[in-house]
Amino acid sequence: MTLLTYQIFKTVSEAGSYHKAAEVLGLTPSAISHAVSSMEKELGFSIFTRKKTGVTLTSYGESLLPYVNAVLNSDESLQQAIAEINGLQQGTVKIGVFSSVCTSWIPQILQSFAREYPAIEIEIFQGTYEDVSYWIRNGIVDFGFLSTSSAGDLYIEPFYRDPLLCIVPADFVKELPGDVMTVPEMEKLHFVVQRESTDADIQIFLRENHLDIQTRYHVVDDLSTVVMVAAGFGICLMPELVMRDIPYDVRSYPVSPDAARVIGLASLSTHSMAPAERTLYRHILETYRNI
Repeated sequence: MTLLTYQIFKTVSEAGSYHKAAEVLGLTPSAISHAVSSMEKELGFSIFTRKKTGVTLTSYGESLLPYVNAVLNSDESLQQAIAEINGLQQGTVKIGVFSSVCTSWIPQILQSFAREYPAIEIEIFQGTYEDVSYWIRNGIVDFGFLSTSSAGDLYIEPFYRDPLLCIVPADFVKELPGDVMTVPEMEKLHFVVQRESTDADIQIFLRENHLDIQTRYHVVDDLSTVVMVAAGFGICLMPELVMRDIPYDVRSYPVSPDAARVIGLASLSTHSMAPAERTLYRHILETYRNI
């Protein structure tokens, strides 16, 4: 199988149809169909399930995808290494991000990095901690932002401490004096909470402090959580980075005991990074390291 065959495999799996994949790759749908058929004949099993609504990977196709991504990423690394030897900085780097990193840091990263390395392209994939972890493990992204508590067995370079805050409605009357929100105060209040895959560090804080919270509101994203708090449906815990871009009428208190999520750059390995990946990786660490 050729690199083009691998690229067709990857593109069809992402696009969900031969026609869309053909448009992306500048080929005809019949050429795509022929390449897939040849691949399946060579492999001895089907890699796609064809339906009227499109095509999806079979279980065999799913198992091959990480290896196909690895081959394509290796070729990209080779091209970047050749360019580096020739005195050029070029290539494409794919990074996974979660919401607050995307809104707070990514625009600046794209702009500052482009000024220094205009020939290196960056592709952004936004999702939850679980999404980013999956993308790294399967070679869909080169590296990604995760909290240290959500990285599992992935290598992670911690670089930013993001304090947790207690977010309350603007008209909230605090029970105890002081400029921090204590656990005894919080345990008497209703919460708006997110899925653990989205706010793992907050769930850890709740467990460690034996906060058996009361809630009827289970949402997914940061913005929805704060909107519910602003409307008076409860309080929430939120990293400070999230609150930098929230325009709603709420107040925030540091929590006691003090807590934070630690953000890092996660990857399969830093030793095998392509030149463009390594350059962006270092740029991010140098720009945002606060620990």
